[in-house]
This record gives sequence, C-alpha cells and structure tokens, in this order.
Amino acid sequence: MDGLSETPNSHIQQSPSTPPSPLPYLPPQVINYTTFPVRKMSSSWRKTAFIILVAIVLALNFTQLAGLPTSYDSGRYLAETDNVSEPFKQSDDTVRIDPLENFKKYRGGYDITNKNYWSSTAFTGIYGYAIAVVWLLCGIGYGGYLLVTRTCCRNNRKLKKRSPCHKQCYLQPLLVATFFTILAITATGLVLGGNAKFHSRAKTVIDIIIDTADDASDTIHEATGAMKNMSTNLGEANGSTDATNFLTSTSQRLDSQASDIERQARKNRRAIDKGLKIVYIVTTLTISLNLVAVIALLVFGVLKFQRTLSILIALCWILTILYWVFFGVYFFLGNFVGDTCTALESFQQDPYNNSLSSILPCDDLLSARSVLTDVSAGVYNLVNEVNNNITSSYANIVQICNPFSPPPDYEFQPWNCPASSIKIGDIPRILRMLTCPGSEGDTCNGGILIPANDFNTVEAYSTSIQQLLDVYPGMEHLVECQMVKDAFSEILHDHCKPLKRYVRMTWAALVFLSVVMMALVLIWTTESHHEQEHHSLGGSVKPHSTAADMPESETTKATNNDQIPV
Repeated sequence: MDGLSETPNSHIQQSPSTPPSPLPYLPPQVINYTTFPVRKMSSSWRKTAFIILVAIVLALNFTQLAGLPTSYDSGRYLAETDNVSEPFKQSDDTVRIDPLENFKKYRGGYDITNKNYWSSTAFTGIYGYAIAVVWLLCGIGYGGYLLVTRTCCRNNRKLKKRSPCHKQCYLQPLLVATFFTILAITATGLVLGGNAKFHSRAKTVIDIIIDTADDASDTIHEATGAMKNMSTNLGEANGSTDATNFLTSTSQRLDSQASDIERQARKNRRAIDKGLKIVYIVTTLTISLNLVAVIALLVFGVLKFQRTLSILIALCWILTILYWVFFGVYFFLGNFVGDTCTALESFQQDPYNNSLSSILPCDDLLSARSVLTDVSAGVYNLVNEVNNNITSSYANIVQICNPFSPPPDYEFQPWNCPASSIKIGDIPRILRMLTCPGSEGDTCNGGILIPANDFNTVEAYSTSIQQLLDVYPGMEHLVECQMVKDAFSEILHDHCKPLKRYVRMTWAALVFLSVVMMALVLIWTTESHHEQEHHSLGGSVKPHSTAADMPESETTKATNNDQIPV
C-alpha cells in the first residue's frame, strides 16, 4: 500500500492559469491522487471542445437540405482539409436547357442551391405548359368568334334545314360523348389515386429529413450539457477559470446554435406541411370538380340546355388548360425526384465527394476525424496506464473499463469490457472505498486520509471523462455524417422507387385526362354549335322532338316556309 500512503503535496506544481485536461497522465503509482492536475492540458481541452463544435456543421446544413435558409453558413468550413477532393461531376440527366441563360445548356449538376438548376429542371415541363398555352389561345379564338357571330351577325343568321338523319346523327355523337365521359371519370380516379400516394410518400421523406435535423440538435444539446457539467465540476475542484470560461462560452454558443436548428426545423416542418397540403388540396379539388363537370356536361347535353351547356363547355375548357399545366408541374417533379435519388445513390457510394457536397460538407469534417481519434487514443492510453499500475501494484484487485479498442482503430466499444470492470465515472466510488477525504473528518477507519481538494480533483476529472464518453457516440455519428447516411439510406431504399412510380403515375394520368377532356370538349362544342344552327337560342329541346318524328306534311311545310331568324 506504499503507493497509496504517499501524499507529496509538494509535487503539485501547476500554474493557476493552466486549464485542466480531461485526459490527464498518471505517474507510476496507480492512484497517486495528487498528480492528476500536473500536465499541461490547454491543447487537449481545446481539441475536445473542437470535436463538439464541429458537430453543429452537419446539423446546420440539414435546414438547407429541406430548402430553407440558415444564418450560420460560416460553420460549414470549420474543419477544412488540405486534401479536398475535386468537385463531383454527376453523370446524370441534369444537362438541360436553361431559360434563364438564353436557353443554353445547364451543366452544373444536381445543386438545389442553384437557381439555374431549378429553372432548367422546371423547364422540362414545357410540353405541358406549351399545350396549355395553345389550348388557351384556341379557347380565346373560339370565344371571340362566337362573340362576333352572335353580335354582329345576329340579324342575318338563319336556322338551317333539318337533315333527314337528324335523330341518327344526334345519337352517334351522344354515344361518343358518353364513351369519353367514362374515360374522363377513369382518368380522374387515376390522378386522384396517384396524387394521394405521392403526397403521402413525399410527406414521409420530408419527415425523415426534419427528424434527422431534430436528432442532430438533440445530440448537440447533450454535448453542451456535458460541457456545462464539466465546467462546473472542474471549477469546483480547483477554481481554474480558463478552462471553465472556455467551456461555458462554447456550450452557450452551441446551445444557441442547437436552439436555432430546433426553431428552423419546427418552422420548416410547418411550412413544408402547409405547402404539401395546399398542393394536395388544390389538385384534389380541381380534379374532383372535373368529375362533377363531365357528368353535368353529359346530363345537360342530353337535355339540350344550351346556355348551361355552353357554360359547362367553357368550364371544362379552362380545366383542361389547368390539367396540362399540372402535367408540366408533375413532369418537372418527376425529374427532380429522379435527380434527388441519383444524388442520394452517389452519396452512398462516396459521402465525401458527390453532388450533395455543396449542402452537406462531410468532406470538410475529415480533419475532425483525426482529432476524434486523438481523443480516443488519449482515453485508451490513460485507462491502460491505470490498469497496468493496478496490476503491477495490487494484482487484479480491480480493472477500469477501457471503452476503446486497441490501436490503430480506437473504436468505441464499451460493451466489450469485462463484467467485473468499472466505468471511469465510478473511480471516485472506488477511491472512497480505499481512502478518506479530509472533509469527512479526522477519523479514518481502514482507509488513507487524503486532502479533500485532491479527492475532489480526481472526482472532477473522472466524472468529466465519463461525461465525455457518454456523448462520444453522438459526436462520432455527427462527425462521420452517420446520421445523414442513415437517413439517406432509408430514403433511397424505402421511398425513392415509390416516389418515382407515383409521380410518373400522376403525370401520365394527367396526360390521359387532358387528352380525353380535349376530345370531350370538342365533341360537345361541335354538338352545341350544330344545335344552335337549327334551334333558336335560349330554349331547351327535347330529344324526341326531331324532324324524323314529325308528320310528312308538317315536315314538308316546315321545309317550304321561310326560315325564322334567330
């Protein structure tokens, strides 16, 4: 027990301005409690705080992934390496015409922070936009033609003679209109189903991204909580102000950053949920209105209510324009989803050099991995030194759990410790079994009396190192982009294919619906124009009151009489 009986307080030669270290080195005696604060520890403290500080870089950039800004862009380049890889050139289909650059080719790859990427991708829906414009111009032209003929030529317009096949000619377009109405109802159901599934899957993906940002914020809060406790423990143990002030200021800054992430995540979740809900509701209501319109068009077309039929034709014409626009939008979304999934796949292959590097700087955190390894090696060597001293002086009376694997990996593996070993944080409890801190009085039964300040110092360091180990896995995941890898892997394997399938189903159904609606509108427009050529405006004509049903004398009389002006 000679090692425990020596208490050479004169050995402590520590400058008051030197901050303590969480990774102290022990002299040959195993628990020579007076030697814990001997080392120069400023650089180790700063390395430890640096590890926690770089953790925020990844979390901050999650808000940018969700498409929303952050005011802490400077944190992205906190840890730069000398060996930064060349920018990743993605071999995908992002080379597209960019209307913002005089219709030149966009070659910047997948970059959601670049407006030219968005404009070139949105321009892929030009087919739908162009057809919508052409159909709109046709509607304006036809409407102008009707307006001119009904105003300027009203007095000169005559009802045409009835055709002998009037009844048969009436039934044929009615059957065709009924067939296209059934097709329109079918297409409407396909659009509603595809849109609902796409909305549900897109909301799930957004939730994964926002939840990952929340998890990163929670990890930072855990790290700052450990830093605050370390600052308090070390301040109470030896009154050092440099280390405690550094820890306090750093933890406050990180807490502020983490709180900002939480606020942004909540704000982003509400904004994105609101946007998705608006798109879903607008699309659903518009498509549902089409279902009512085509059925009403068939009913009033059969009953030949000309004014109502004309209004419904105009409404369906406008809806057809919207459906072509919707097709362009969903076609653009399909390309964006495809680009995103391709980018996620390239991220899985190489997280440190890919098209997402502009918003997820995992390559900038490569230098932090070496610092994290230094911390792991320091704890590993410290525990080994203590265990070796215990073995050499007291056989195997007790062993401290070494949470890291041997070099060169230094992997965090606390579950590999023997069942009989104790945690670093339990060292004060073991010391209490062997010693008597001076604050407990002059009586010491079966133990060694040591100064209370020395015991408190050992307790502070042991507790601080244990708190560092408690948050180590979370910091390691952040530094190694593991949270991003897990989130992207889930999206890539579980949601990418369904997203692409449902968005493709939606725009294909919209094309089908738009074509059917164009045919249906043209059929009823032709039928309405035909009826207006033979009947006066305003009334409704029963389907059975046709020329074929009139007596021959009346038909001949009607044929010989002067035509009645409209």
